[in-house]
Amino acid sequence: MANNEVILQELRAFRLEIKEQLEGIKEELTRANNRLEEAEERIEKAEERILNVEEAMTELVQLNIKLEEKMVDMESRSRRENVRIYGVPESSEKDSPSMIAFVETLLREGLELDGVDISIERAHGSLGPASPQDAPPRSIVVKFLSFKIKEQILRKSWQKKGFTWNGKHISLDNDYPPLILKKRKEYAEVRKILKAKQIPFQTLYPARLKVKFTDGEITYASSSEATEDMSRRGYAVKIIKPPETILEQLKQLTWTRVTRGGGSSAAQPGQEPGYKKKLRTFRRTVATTSGT
Repeated sequence: MANNEVILQELRAFRLEIKEQLEGIKEELTRANNRLEEAEERIEKAEERILNVEEAMTELVQLNIKLEEKMVDMESRSRRENVRIYGVPESSEKDSPSMIAFVETLLREGLELDGVDISIERAHGSLGPASPQDAPPRSIVVKFLSFKIKEQILRKSWQKKGFTWNGKHISLDNDYPPLILKKRKEYAEVRKILKAKQIPFQTLYPARLKVKFTDGEITYASSSEATEDMSRRGYAVKIIKPPETILEQLKQLTWTRVTRGGGSSAAQPGQEPGYKKKLRTFRRTVATTSGT
């Protein structure tokens, strides 16, 4: 009987000790759960702020694209009366009283414009340092008083395919903004192949290419579209891949909103986000492992 009493006392003491230890563990788990809940809330708020910032950045980039398009359009309109003359050697105007007088004489002689009122408002060489001797000379920018006169002179130059002056081939073209000019230059290889194959084509404003194939007429909106189609047609042309825009990069890196059920639609009341579910699963796994 004495031994049984001792055993019972020891069991009661052991149970009390286990209970105290379990209470301590329970308190630690409660504190850990509270910290985890706080971390989950902070993660959720941080994720929401990041998503809001990314959405604002996307809207700003889209707005910037629209403003850039409007700016290019306005710049193009401001150059409607302008013409660029290519091929004139540097300092060719030094013996003339002014650049305007030199350009007027050049155009009258080269395009046979006797009796035509050219009406040049201003003329000057393109900005930048003078070209080296082995490089093409800088172009001359000419602004006419009338868009009609400018179109008349430009059309006559295209009909004659330019003219020769002092042994140099002189050509005229519209004065495009730098961005449009860059896009038009991207068709250089395509135009070279089309000329070699004697396929009629026309470069349209602002940077489109209309080609008359034997099976029909096609208008390309970009150099990448033109090179891809011509490559499919069997022409030996290098495919130009369009550069990835900032908007495309932003869309690739932007997070998607996670719903309470782990999907991408709107969150439902009482449901948990996907990351909370994963954290709780991790917590249960750790608790099970420590218990074994």
